[in-house]
Amino acid sequence: MTSNRKQETSHQSRRIKREIKTTLVMIKLYCKKQHASKELCPDCTDLLNYTMRRIDKCRFALNKPTCANCTVHCFKPFYREKIRQIMRFSGPRMSYRHPILTFFHLLDKFRKPAEQTPHKRAEDI
Repeated sequence: MTSNRKQETSHQSRRIKREIKTTLVMIKLYCKKQHASKELCPDCTDLLNYTMRRIDKCRFALNKPTCANCTVHCFKPFYREKIRQIMRFSGPRMSYRHPILTFFHLLDKFRKPAEQTPHKRAEDI
């Protein structure tokens, strides 16, 4: 693997880690304000776990676009609506509570994925 390829892989995995962190922060913010809970409630914990599984099993692997720009919507309708509610609530608040995460999320949203064809995974074969 060339150093340029290593740098690309490292950058992509950082982006996915940042996407996970952004999702976690948004769910925590929502739960704290809507459910008056210091810790994540069972419903929000379930949504967070589901989201982590979906990101982990993403067909696009390291070339994963943001979920809003993805051609494959892998969330079940129930979870898709829950995460939309959370993003509608937390999104505007993120800009002043977590400006750096917000900035990078906006950059990721406008970035075109390198490739829009899904990678084959072991379970797909």
